[in-house]
Amino acid sequence: MADYSGGSIEADHLCVLVHGLWGNPDHMASVAKSLRAKHPREKLHILVAKRNSGSFTYDGIELGGERVCVEIEEELEQIESKGGKIKKLSVVGYSLGGLVARYAIGLLHARGILDTLECKNFTAIASPFLGVRSPLRGWANNTFNVLGARTLCMSGRQLFGIDKFRDTGKPIITVLSDPNSIFMTGLARFQRHTLYANVVNDRSAPYFTTAIAKTDPFTDLTRLKANFVPGYEDVILDPLNPVTHLPPPQGGPEPVSLQKWASNLPFFLALTVFVPVGVVAFLLNSAIQTVRSSRRVKQHESGLAGINPESYRVNLWINEIREAVEDAYENINSAHEPEYLASSSSASDDDDNAAEGDAALAYGGHSDDERRPAGQGGILALERKMSRAEQPTLALAPYQFEAIRALDTLKWRKYPVWIHKVSHSHAAILVRKEKDSFSEGHIVLRHWLDEEFLL
Repeated sequence: MADYSGGSIEADHLCVLVHGLWGNPDHMASVAKSLRAKHPREKLHILVAKRNSGSFTYDGIELGGERVCVEIEEELEQIESKGGKIKKLSVVGYSLGGLVARYAIGLLHARGILDTLECKNFTAIASPFLGVRSPLRGWANNTFNVLGARTLCMSGRQLFGIDKFRDTGKPIITVLSDPNSIFMTGLARFQRHTLYANVVNDRSAPYFTTAIAKTDPFTDLTRLKANFVPGYEDVILDPLNPVTHLPPPQGGPEPVSLQKWASNLPFFLALTVFVPVGVVAFLLNSAIQTVRSSRRVKQHESGLAGINPESYRVNLWINEIREAVEDAYENINSAHEPEYLASSSSASDDDDNAAEGDAALAYGGHSDDERRPAGQGGILALERKMSRAEQPTLALAPYQFEAIRALDTLKWRKYPVWIHKVSHSHAAILVRKEKDSFSEGHIVLRHWLDEEFLL
């Protein structure tokens, strides 16, 4: 990693890479290596965040964001002490790291750090902007939401939206997307907002949350013809025209295909193998990590963890065992079918809001009548078209619909990604490990560097 990170005294652009849950800096090695191959040390300084490695990712988005903010400030000070001067900032967040990075950006904005920098690129790769709460209906979804929220410590509570952030009474996912918060104001300062979302086999963060969408047009890829970006075929879908819908087959109902049966195999294996054999170890590990995480949070709050938390509590408004647990958790996550709202084939924004009202009733809350901002470009128009004419609205929670409306005010450049070679696309999309089955992720990185990254 040392060969790719850092930079020379001439570099005036800092790019920060933030890994995800259960992650470590090595997960961002391919991103750093690709950046360095494209931009020499005299042009670009690379910082791979490291304070949230491993089990420290259990400690929540707030604490993780404070750690990343400290790392960025320390890096800026160190560069300046050597005679350098950073003038431009870019941030890349992978998976949970996208949410942690957004929190850190809000702090940098509130502390005036961004006032001295030109904010260039914010890139999210397979990042769960809406959390990972599965659509609300169905026993499998409800079981997953209850179990997942209580086995991943504070990060789990926040990703599943059952937390109440500070004195807001709202989940942190909602606060991060509040138009009046430091987080949205800081994020809006970036010149370009880009995201990459897997359309299939992302067992950690499905398409709707990584693409900030209330529909998922890729649930049945056998009925679609994919349209790829020229030069990035078979991996990067055209964001303006990703798919062409094929006509339904002639004749009677289709028999259950072997492929569909195979797609449910992880769920059956989880029920017959993981649940009776591994659940005790899984819950025991979760309990241990919860205790350890709680201790770290208490140390942090008392100022004994090397960071003075009071200076970052600004006004918000203006390894093998772990990998085994991760695989089991993701298999359960990916096994159940999405649920939809009954009134989703709407023809107007008013009907969209009515459908969201149904979600509020199902969730036990109330919907927000605030209208989605118009005129956000071709990608948003395409999502609306898909939502009304072809795709039912997913049964998301009200706070998730609220986050979609707020985040849509930013001009996101959204790229659907179709990974074919491996059934774990969440790791392959950015080549989390160097192996042949993850090679399609290099196409994603090449597209990002050649088409999206502004130096």
